Amino acid sequence: MELSKITMPVIFNEPLSFLQRLTEYMEHTYLIHKASSLSSTTERMQCVAAFAVSAVASQWERTGKPFNPLLGETYELIRDDLGFRLLSEQVSHHPPISAFYAEGLNNDFVFHGSIYPKLKFWGKSVEAEPKGTMTLELLEHNEAYTWTNPTCCVHNIIVGKLWIEQYGNVEITNHKTGEKCVLNFKPCGLFGKELHKVEGYIQDKSKKKLCALYGKWTECLYSVDPATFEAYKKNDKKNTEEKKSSKQVGNTEESDEMPLPDSESVYVIPGSVLLWKITPRPPNSAQMYNFTSFAMALNELDKEMESVIPKTDCRLRPDIRAMENGEIDLASEEKKRLEEKQRTARKNRSKSEEDWKTRWFHQGPNPHTGTQDWLYSGNYWDRNYFNLPDIY
Repeated sequence: MELSKITMPVIFNEPLSFLQRLTEYMEHTYLIHKASSLSSTTERMQCVAAFAVSAVASQWERTGKPFNPLLGETYELIRDDLGFRLLSEQVSHHPPISAFYAEGLNNDFVFHGSIYPKLKFWGKSVEAEPKGTMTLELLEHNEAYTWTNPTCCVHNIIVGKLWIEQYGNVEITNHKTGEKCVLNFKPCGLFGKELHKVEGYIQDKSKKKLCALYGKWTECLYSVDPATFEAYKKNDKKNTEEKKSSKQVGNTEESDEMPLPDSESVYVIPGSVLLWKITPRPPNSAQMYNFTSFAMALNELDKEMESVIPKTDCRLRPDIRAMENGEIDLASEEKKRLEEKQRTARKNRSKSEEDWKTRWFHQGPNPHTGTQDWLYSGNYWDRNYFNLPDIY
């Protein structure tokens, strides 16, 4: 049965819209600023790879589902301390597509993309494949990098403790130099040995390996010389096989239980350089939907802001606000009302044959890959908001 058409009870949600959840890519923006400051293309690629891995780190243990954005919903975030501002808009409802555009406050970068999460249900788990390209432009170097995110899977959706894994290959391309970084987010495997692991190489356009990257998307990323990395892998494999042959393996059926990570988490190969380390979550995070400090601030609204932001901003969305305030029944009623309102508006549009017009983004070819993308149309920050749709 197609579960994505069913209205999920609000208790499965976390009090953020998917547009806000997308904004969590920007938590480690310092990696982009760092990339801009480096003169070596390989070192820049290392920072971009660390940024791509750090962008999914906030999903660890985040089993609450973000609210589906309404068509025309927007979200903006300005973080002077982190040196960026971002705007996102829900540009399509069926299929659900969210487009975003972020820029460095010092004009050092532009980061944009659109995400269309394709859901697959496998009985005990839900797999979300985030279709859509991420594009990062380092303006001072006149370089563009593109990649797609790994697949995210939530296990035990029917019974048991929910847990999350990310897997698949992420290929980051530097369109100016032809350098590529190919990262493999490993599936957890039988005994959880591979849980959360990420490894891969940066190679030049003739496929020569320039450096190896390894770590866990929940924790850190290191870079090391490829020869050192391969010697370590060979040795590690030998040790594993010895261990395996000494104890007979009984249970081979794939388990849905969350494997316990190894105690010594990431073994640091001598000679490695740390590229990124996760910021620890606040002590009360487990009671707060496992939010990071960054996520906790996303729905903040002060009087001053209220007079500036457009009426389509998620911060003004009544169901999310009610849930944040702990009023679950009200949140549930409001969510139902907003979904009904959206359906009615859609019916009325189909009767009058009028098409929905997106406000801040338009479809066009991505300038670097040539594939269809959603591109920022400009003028949002002029604060000139008229005839915006009434979605709440």
